[in-house]
Amino acid sequence: MNPIGWVAAEWPAPPGVFAGVTTRAGGVSAGPFATLNLATRIGDDPGAVATNRARLKASLALPAEPLWLRQMHGTAVVVHDGTRADPEADAAVAFEPGRVLAVLTADCLPVVIASRDGARLGLAHAGWRGLAGGVIEATVRELRVAGADLVAWLGPGISAAAFEVGAEVRAAFTARDPAAAEAFTPNRRGRWQADLYHLARQRLAGLGIQSVSGGGACTFADAERFYSFRRDASTGRMATLAWLVAGTAAAKARS
Repeated sequence: MNPIGWVAAEWPAPPGVFAGVTTRAGGVSAGPFATLNLATRIGDDPGAVATNRARLKASLALPAEPLWLRQMHGTAVVVHDGTRADPEADAAVAFEPGRVLAVLTADCLPVVIASRDGARLGLAHAGWRGLAGGVIEATVRELRVAGADLVAWLGPGISAAAFEVGAEVRAAFTARDPAAAEAFTPNRRGRWQADLYHLARQRLAGLGIQSVSGGGACTFADAERFYSFRRDASTGRMATLAWLVAGTAAAKARS
């Protein structure tokens, strides 16, 4: 059995906060989903996905099954309280140890946000629609923590060099914030190269979050490690996971 591909987040998270993203290595899916596809409803064999999810949980010694969301490229946020399964949302927050958050991506940007005291945790799926619509802002509202007391990590997404968009995408961002124009570079085809990382950092800064790590990977360019919908169309999904562990500073902060 090949080891599960996992890239741990490198960020100044407090003790007891864990996060990272899977790669496409270490699973049993075949064809365009090879090998560690973790998404259902995209055409992969359900048995293979179940096996991949079980391997992931065992490999990371997760405290519970992740909260798998039915992502809609929107801004809905759910609180992971252990009572919901498969909710329709694009972000989730957790306030208790043992709640594992998850989002699935293959070019969209995963954004992990944690309170500096380790007591609150959020995870958002930020494709351009969700990012423009305010999914990061919605997640922070649910966390109910001042921006200065939060830290964030940007998981792997598509880079500006590979992400060509039309004028309507640029307009969706600049209508809300003219400074977003800085994240769009015109190309020779009369379209735009959009920098999701830059756009996310702008939104985080607007919320007062100054500690932002990550943002150096490109899912499109790194075919060995990452799935990319823009590159391959029919493809799998990585999972970004985040969770709190009991018996740490995070738990003590709530006592």
